[in-house]
Amino acid sequence: MADQQEASVTLPSEAASVPEARAFVAALLREWGLPEGEDLTASVRLIVSELVTNAVLHTGERSPFFTVTVSLDREELLRVGVTDSHPRPPRRLPAAVQQDNGRGLAIIRFLTAENGGRLSVVPTPQGGKTVLVALPWSPARAAAVPEN
Repeated sequence: MADQQEASVTLPSEAASVPEARAFVAALLREWGLPEGEDLTASVRLIVSELVTNAVLHTGERSPFFTVTVSLDREELLRVGVTDSHPRPPRRLPAAVQQDNGRGLAIIRFLTAENGGRLSVVPTPQGGKTVLVALPWSPARAAAVPEN
């Protein structure tokens, strides 16, 4: 495997893009050697879903498109970022007990911490932002599952 692998996809800021972004990332993880059934795979898929949902719901007309970028550095660090054109950083909203929304950032923070990673927000030169999650990659996880 190369020292760095990276792939990205730009999608419209609409609800139908959430499963498309999730499938894009899941396919990359498989291609890079992380099996579908791994806990890290499930965590990354949920993180991507929440990051993309936040971009779609909270950027409004300021960001008609967003970009999902995934990179793997030396089989040690997996980075997943969602870049949009809106300058406002994400903020945690109060979630009522019976609401279906308002928990995305809390879920992202929890899964990132649970997997030993970190969450950051990086301004872009164009005035938008990238919400970036960096997680340790464990090649032992991929190697432990025999190939067919």
